[in-house]
Amino acid sequence: MNYNLNDGTEEIKSKPLGFSSVKSMVNQMVEEKRTLLLAFVSMIVAALLNLAGPIIIGHTVDSYIQTGRFHGVLVFSAILLVTYVVALVAGYLQTRLMGAVGQRMVFTLRNSVFKKLLELPYDFFNQNKAGDLISRINNDTEKINQFFSQSLMQFLRVILILIGSAVFLLSLHIELGAATLAPAVFMWIFTKIFSPLVKKRNGKYLKSTGLLSSEIQESLNNFKVVVAFNRRDYFRKRFTEVNKQNYSSAIQAEISNNLFLPVYTFFSNIGLLITLALGIYFISHGQFTVGLLISFIGYANSFYNPLRQMASLWASFQVALAAWERIRKILNLESNLIQIEPGETRESEDLLSFREVTFAYPNGKEVLHNITFNLKKGKTYAFVGPTGGGKTTTASLIARLYDPAGGKVLLNGFDIRSFSPTERVKKIGFILQDPFLFGGTIRENILYGNEEFSNLTNEALHKVFFESGLETLLQRFENGFETKVNVTGESISLGQKQLVAFMRAVLRKPELLILDEATANIDTMTEKLLDEILHKTPAQTTKVIIAHRLNTIANADVIYFVNDGMVTRAGSLADAMDLLMKGKMAN
Repeated sequence: MNYNLNDGTEEIKSKPLGFSSVKSMVNQMVEEKRTLLLAFVSMIVAALLNLAGPIIIGHTVDSYIQTGRFHGVLVFSAILLVTYVVALVAGYLQTRLMGAVGQRMVFTLRNSVFKKLLELPYDFFNQNKAGDLISRINNDTEKINQFFSQSLMQFLRVILILIGSAVFLLSLHIELGAATLAPAVFMWIFTKIFSPLVKKRNGKYLKSTGLLSSEIQESLNNFKVVVAFNRRDYFRKRFTEVNKQNYSSAIQAEISNNLFLPVYTFFSNIGLLITLALGIYFISHGQFTVGLLISFIGYANSFYNPLRQMASLWASFQVALAAWERIRKILNLESNLIQIEPGETRESEDLLSFREVTFAYPNGKEVLHNITFNLKKGKTYAFVGPTGGGKTTTASLIARLYDPAGGKVLLNGFDIRSFSPTERVKKIGFILQDPFLFGGTIRENILYGNEEFSNLTNEALHKVFFESGLETLLQRFENGFETKVNVTGESISLGQKQLVAFMRAVLRKPELLILDEATANIDTMTEKLLDEILHKTPAQTTKVIIAHRLNTIANADVIYFVNDGMVTRAGSLADAMDLLMKGKMAN
């Protein structure tokens, strides 16, 4: 299945308003209904009070200033002051409420994205760079937070003021009102035409930011190799290229985001000019009063000033939509490793079976073709073959890190897809060539995900280790269970990491234990010790060994040769080596 988030399918092709995107984004705020309602009421109060200002001023001019009744001027000045103070308080309350809403939303959204990532299969992480995923969780969610906490209510307030101002303008004088509002039609047409471009360029910028984050993370994670080969110049060149790409897309996005403001300002000035010119004309013909013109200019300003605000708010809205598209693409993904109902089964000595299994990676060639073999309980199997032949892929299918494109994998006679992840992990242990350890202690890493022993004291756990033959391995660590492991894992050697992974897997006593080059980073003496421990595992434990060392596979009950999409049973170690040499030469 194609899980690549950057395969081009996320290019913005929606309508300018992106209605489906807006609807799905707003749905994330369902739990904030009460707070949003209170913020909305506060916003309406502030908007209506601000709209009352021009009519109060116009009335004061016509009724009191022109007639010299200055007591009325003082009274209405006080009323105007109270109106604006109450509007200020309501506006502050709305801002305070929406700031909290934005933070809670980004908290919930990040949790939702991370939870979704945990549900997705291993294949998803193979197809996407960690840096880009981090950028979506951190950067993209913050863009949405900024819109909801800072821009949403302003956006709604602007719309309300626009509608209110338009109503006042048309009700005060319909001809002058229509003429004043005429330039807004051209602003709407301009917005309709250029909004898709703004959204697309912002989407491209957010994507390039993710790629920049990926490049930085990859380079820093492999900085030891950079230093070892003295290729800081390569590191610098790669970073410069990605940084230039990010810079270019940022410039394009910024130009697009600032495109509306000068255009809106131009048409706003045209609107005010029309108001002033026609207003003076109507006054000269006795159809208008000075106070009414002042009110009219006030409402024209109330209409066009918010439109200039709308220019920046609209850009923020387009950025939020572009960010939401990237986040929604993760949230809409579903794991292809579904659990099915168990079908019919039959008693068998086979612990695991491949039945005409076929597999290919996304956009890649077929790795396995119609493979059939059986793994019996208590036996040891070795899989050998040239690099890239399909050994690790076979092991991954056994552990159900992937599902086959065709055929079935059976575990204890049941389709492996019918087992829950918890059941499958208890039955199948997997020791990887490059083990990963978490920051903490050796104990925490050994007992990771092991509920059976997680609550034991160190003394009780030592006893379990002694009975399992693992005590000798634990002695390789200076402070035993309490040996510290830092976040990077550099506090212990690669070989010690392998020992921790070995202890973690063996302690579970799985029915099937897969060792994928599990002894590649340890010395011969330790490998011998591990072999002795493996012999102490329960007699029913089936072992699958993937290795290049001859001594590792020499004692296997059955050897399989994996290459060119085929899994062939080798008669002996010599036969396997002969096939391996031919396979390497063929490759």
